Amino acid sequence: MLIFKKTKQLMLGLMIAVTTFASAASGIMLNESAKADTVSTDKTLQLDVKAAIAVDAKTGQIIYSKNSDQTLPVASMTKLLSIYLVMQAVKEGKLSWDQKVPVDDASFQVSQDTKMSNVPLKKDTKYTVRQLYQASLIYSANGAVMTLANAVAGSQQAFVNKMKQLLRSWNIKDAELYTTSGLGNDEIGSGKYPGAPAKAENKLSAKDMALISQKLLHDYPEVLKTTSIARMKFNNGTSETEMENWNWMLKGLAKSYSDLPVDGLKTGTSDSAGANFAGTVNKDGKRIITIVLGAKHDNDADTSRFEQTQKLMSYVYNNYTYTTIKAQTKFNGASKLPVYHGKKLTTPVATKNSTDVWLKRGSSASDLQAKLSGNKKLYKKRGLEAPLAKNRTVGTLKLNTKGQQLAYLNGDSRLELPAVNTQAVKKANVFVIMGRAIKNFFTNLF
Repeated sequence: MLIFKKTKQLMLGLMIAVTTFASAASGIMLNESAKADTVSTDKTLQLDVKAAIAVDAKTGQIIYSKNSDQTLPVASMTKLLSIYLVMQAVKEGKLSWDQKVPVDDASFQVSQDTKMSNVPLKKDTKYTVRQLYQASLIYSANGAVMTLANAVAGSQQAFVNKMKQLLRSWNIKDAELYTTSGLGNDEIGSGKYPGAPAKAENKLSAKDMALISQKLLHDYPEVLKTTSIARMKFNNGTSETEMENWNWMLKGLAKSYSDLPVDGLKTGTSDSAGANFAGTVNKDGKRIITIVLGAKHDNDADTSRFEQTQKLMSYVYNNYTYTTIKAQTKFNGASKLPVYHGKKLTTPVATKNSTDVWLKRGSSASDLQAKLSGNKKLYKKRGLEAPLAKNRTVGTLKLNTKGQQLAYLNGDSRLELPAVNTQAVKKANVFVIMGRAIKNFFTNLF
């Protein structure tokens, strides 16, 4: 990511005008939470970006998508994946936050390049993992994240291979990865990935970046304590470097919006990528993740990526309603399963757990449609085998809604919830079973 000159940073206040801006019935089956409102009420959304996506941070529900499967250069957004592996290493005891690590030659050389985002590291100084971690996230310091990669894996190549392995475990198969920082392969000197083209650069889709962001927030939510820091000083031994977060949507920075309390995550900029941004906001207790790739970047003061992100975030909160489906919810037309040799021939079923779903504003509980399939492992012939204890996971409820395709980062094209039987079913006695058999015989006979 290109670093802005100090003089340009001082002029941003003059160059940038801070943008100001100005459901469903609960029914008997769903409990709808309070609607979240923000500035825009547009019913359509036109984003000036190559690709974009908005997802629920908890469930991975895809709320908005534009070219989200297209792989594109992601530049410094790569650091979210690198930081995940660093935090994983700390969790596993392979690193500690106060551990001091040396600076290798490749990382040192990159850190001296003032055309890039960097804090100038010193060869004769060791830095704590925490210092380098903060510099990587707040200031997108390339030499810092490369130093961390070496501390985790021993070399840049080995760390990139760990990145690839992690993505495969998340079923991300379209990634192109060559560097730990997001720089081009020809920009990191001796740390370049062997056998790869000189101009090779990291590419991922918006959907991939959304999943990486979701995994990071789910597994290491404490990362937000750092991504939300607007300004910090980096002590590089004999002097300090002022770090201002490149995420200008943070409170107190140039493109913050009072109605959107953004607290992360990461920008990425290069000539080929344009301006990218992985954003996250928690409004009224409802956190979403947004990704924009390929926004305009005409000059160093261009704020297009943040304006497009604001439009996307506002669109979600204004045009969708956050709905909680409680445990023990029943759906008409999908409320019972057959029981084989039970005292009762059917058992009522309901959702096992509560979950949340974003529905288009104006949709209601009656728009949710459910299909119920039984757990065949519990079946004998035509139904669930009796006796059957209460609250067994007896099937799956697959939910969709009129006028809205429910889709998720894991590839599901509908919301699937485990279903439990709400009543125990005893086995029928032998006389009842025989009587049913005789009745069925004559019914089928005539």
